[in-house]
Amino acid sequence: MKNMQAVPPAIELKNLSKRYRIRGKDKWLTAVEHVTLSVPRGQVFGFLGTNGAGKTTTIKMICGLITPDSGDIHLNGYDVRHQREQAMKQIGAVLEGTRNIYWRLTAMENVLYFGRLKNFTGPKLKSEAERLLGELGLWERRNDHIRTFSRGMQQKVAIACALVANPPIVLLDEPTLGLDVQAAVTVKEWIKTLSREQARTIILTTHQLDMAEELCERVAIIRKGRLLTDQRLGDLLAFHKEHYQIRVKGHLDEQLIDLPEGMSCEYENEETLLVGAIEDPMALYSLLSQLRAMNLPLLAVDQVEPNLEEVFINMINEAKQGENHELLSHSV
Repeated sequence: MKNMQAVPPAIELKNLSKRYRIRGKDKWLTAVEHVTLSVPRGQVFGFLGTNGAGKTTTIKMICGLITPDSGDIHLNGYDVRHQREQAMKQIGAVLEGTRNIYWRLTAMENVLYFGRLKNFTGPKLKSEAERLLGELGLWERRNDHIRTFSRGMQQKVAIACALVANPPIVLLDEPTLGLDVQAAVTVKEWIKTLSREQARTIILTTHQLDMAEELCERVAIIRKGRLLTDQRLGDLLAFHKEHYQIRVKGHLDEQLIDLPEGMSCEYENEETLLVGAIEDPMALYSLLSQLRAMNLPLLAVDQVEPNLEEVFINMINEAKQGENHELLSHSV
């Protein structure tokens, strides 16, 4: 029986770290700290975090634009540091900002140029460039210089440049930034097609968490250079299913009831709505008993599955609280 060699993941980061010296000071800022991450092939992977969390630094290291201080990066098994040419052929990227394309070139010239950089040439390159520009609504302006384009149109050209050589891995850093609604919908449909029908791996960073929830199969959340979580989206949401929505008739005075920490109270149309997390079932029973004792008719009790935005905010806040407790313990 032949030995079957395991297929490497699309992206593999091992103990990746990067820090910068703060200008004018003898201090260092850690942008990424010991990040280990494995992204399976053919998935849409959400890489999420607040501004300054380390997302862009990590993405630029994956693209070979920044050299890590330590750690390894492999793209479909190729080492970015030691097998750079092969590794770079695996990936196409749209980075946040306006430096993805050349302003003095036309839209068509940009797409053809970036295709040739990946050794994608000939009639196939021209045909693919024409298809992408047509589908993005740029065909009529294919011979216009980029410097005359709006921000949204520039983003469309950058997306075409990233996709033209048909890379197996596509990094999209805020891909819908500056796009109108119709173009944003087109990009989202492309992401679904690239992953589900063409088995490509998509790395998506975005502040639009509803889009990440719609598209991503797996999610990693990073804060201050450290990974907080890396798991399937369904498992991440299932772990935070202790949210409840309780509706009662009448007005509830919050001062007369012991609400679980984190639960909010809203009054509207002669009804009171209680919403929040209740981890301990006994706390739920206690709350219902208090409402019964106050003679407030119970209208509904529902367990609510939180969305990705709620889970994201909760995880960031929990991380902040953990950091505060650590600081207090060191100061004592």
